Amino acid sequence: MGHLDHATFGWLTPVLSYLMACVGAALGLRCTVRALDATGRTRRNWLLTAASALGTGIWTMHFVAMLGFGVTGTDIRYDVPLTLLSLVVAMAVVGAGIFAVGHSRDRGRALALGGLTTGLGVASMHYLGMAALRLHGSIGYDPVLVALSVVVAVVAATVALWAGLHITSPAAVTVASLVMGGAVSSMHYTGMLAVSVRVAPATAPLSGASAMQFVFPLAVGLGSYLFLTSAFVALSPTERERDAPAPAPHPLEDSTVR
Repeated sequence: MGHLDHATFGWLTPVLSYLMACVGAALGLRCTVRALDATGRTRRNWLLTAASALGTGIWTMHFVAMLGFGVTGTDIRYDVPLTLLSLVVAMAVVGAGIFAVGHSRDRGRALALGGLTTGLGVASMHYLGMAALRLHGSIGYDPVLVALSVVVAVVAATVALWAGLHITSPAAVTVASLVMGGAVSSMHYTGMLAVSVRVAPATAPLSGASAMQFVFPLAVGLGSYLFLTSAFVALSPTERERDAPAPAPHPLEDSTVR
C-alpha cells in the first residue's frame, strides 16, 4: 500500500482550499439574495451567477486541496477531459438546486429536493475528479467513509440552499459562508480518508497532465473569477438600494451665507 500525504505543502493547500470554498459560498449566497429580490431576466442572471460561483468554489476547493495530495512510490497525473467534466457537473447540479429553490413556490419541497440533488452532484463531482487521477497502481475506497462523505455533501448543500433563502444581512452571510466552507472542506477530506492506493511500480510514463501543468493554472483562473465577481457584486447596488428614494438634504445644506 502506498503512503498517502494529503498536505505535501503543509497547511498551505488546506487553508487555501477552505478559503476558496468560503469565497464561493459567500458569493453564491449574496447572488441568491439578489435574485430573490429581483424578477424576470434579472432574477435568472443572478441565479446563474450564484450557480457558477458555488460550483466554481466547490470545484476549486477540491482541486486546490488535491495540489497537496501525493502518494509515495508513484507520480500523479490528471485526465484532462474527466477533470473538466467534473467542473461542468459541479456547476450544472448546483445550478439545478439553486434554480429549483429560486423559482419554486413550495420552498420547503424545493429545498429538500434541491439539497439532495445538489449534494449528490457535489459528491459526484468529487469522485469524478478522483476518477481523473492517473498513477502507477490502483485506487480503492472504504464504502462506509464514502457513504459518510455523501451524507455530509447533502447536508452541506441543503444548509447552503436554506441559507440562500433565509440569510440576507452581510454579517450573517459571512458567518454562514465560513460554516459552509468548513462543511464543503469536511466532505472533501472525509472522501479522501476513504481512499487507499496499492502502488504497482512501473517505468512507463503516465498519461494525462501534471497538477502544475493543468490543475494549478485552471484553479488560479477560477479563483480569480471568484474574487473579481465578488468585488463586482459587493460594489453593485441591490434592487432595494437602487429603488430607494434619495435622502432629503439637511436644512443646513440649503442655507446660504449672505
